[in-house]
Amino acid sequence: MNAPLPPQVLKQHLIDPEICIRCNTCEETCPIDAITHDGRNYVVDASICNGCMACVPPCPTGSIDNWRMVVREEAYTLEEQFGWDELPVEKPLPAQGVVADAAAADAAAATDAAVLTAAAALAEPAAAYVAPGSVVPPWSAAHPYVNLYSHKTPIVATVVGNYRVTDDDTDSDIHHIVLDFGKLPFPVLEGQSIGILPPGADAQGRAHHARQYSLASPRDGERPGYNNLSLTVKRVTETHDGQPFRGVCSNYLCDVAKGDQVQVIGPFGNTFLMPNHPRANLVMICTGTGAAPMRAMTEHCRRRLEQGANGKLMLFFGARTQRELPYFGPLMKLPRDFIDINLALSREADQPRRYVQDAIRERAADVAALLADEETYLYVCGLKGMEAGVLQALKEVAETAGQAWEPLHAALRTQGRLHLETY
Repeated sequence: MNAPLPPQVLKQHLIDPEICIRCNTCEETCPIDAITHDGRNYVVDASICNGCMACVPPCPTGSIDNWRMVVREEAYTLEEQFGWDELPVEKPLPAQGVVADAAAADAAAATDAAVLTAAAALAEPAAAYVAPGSVVPPWSAAHPYVNLYSHKTPIVATVVGNYRVTDDDTDSDIHHIVLDFGKLPFPVLEGQSIGILPPGADAQGRAHHARQYSLASPRDGERPGYNNLSLTVKRVTETHDGQPFRGVCSNYLCDVAKGDQVQVIGPFGNTFLMPNHPRANLVMICTGTGAAPMRAMTEHCRRRLEQGANGKLMLFFGARTQRELPYFGPLMKLPRDFIDINLALSREADQPRRYVQDAIRERAADVAALLADEETYLYVCGLKGMEAGVLQALKEVAETAGQAWEPLHAALRTQGRLHLETY
């Protein structure tokens, strides 16, 4: 058995800046706000972190799973972490006796605090953090490859297509971009993502960090049998609250031309994956460019139709207007007996505002039947703000049908059947 650490020794949680793609998943996931960031790095506050591990499973790159044994009073500060370009090598600890003596010297002073802390814990035990979605993949998902290429060793892909997939006269400028890897290996699965390294440097003269994009193509390529993949990219020109802002990577990608070369890292993601066993049902809920992984999964199912391996496919797709809904034309051409499509438009003229959670409630009977089926897998992708509304709608649908939501929700999480990818 492992001996407990002396009180003066800390197993400090750190984030590897060389692998981190600054996707903000760790900061969003941390239940005690121990993780923060600046324009350079994501860092962990040693005075707050309790090692709960809530942030580790959702991290797409594994950069979060790094630790250093340090003397507690010499723990790396936030200022030090913000300045790193790479993790420091682990320093040898002082001799065990020295550490033990230091621990003994502090023991008396710590006794009263420890007693008070224990009493408080008994009076009001802290609730364990539970992720709202699964942190494990479906049991039948294919094995994903991750982190084959890093910031130091990116792979170069060639742009073979760049097409706008929303109407030209709308403000929502969304592009379908196809990248080809030639003879270099880059295996991917539906639901995974990649990182793009935009050229140039930031205001401090440092190279831009990678930006993460979900795949919009199935595992055998945008063009079947070719070593390529596609992305769905929206040109960012303002922040979520409407302030002018030019997205570095989104504008770069929306402007690439056929023949241009792009630096890519990854792939990332080992849980937001589709099941492979026959007749699994997929309920896909998305908004905007969150359609990318849903397009990948739907296309993979379409290509295997002849094998008779598909269950039911149900899609809830939200956008402001029909003209701003990416892939609208191809989506409408899919057979209705192949996929059940439900659109939710929040800014369509002369129509009441509808969101994906409203569409879910309108189809309550069908959604409830799928929730009751253990072969059903749910995927939610889009802006972070949609997450609570979707979960609430699913809860209402289940309870109206006589299903207790809490045990159902727990089963969906632990069995890898409810996956959330919001940003």
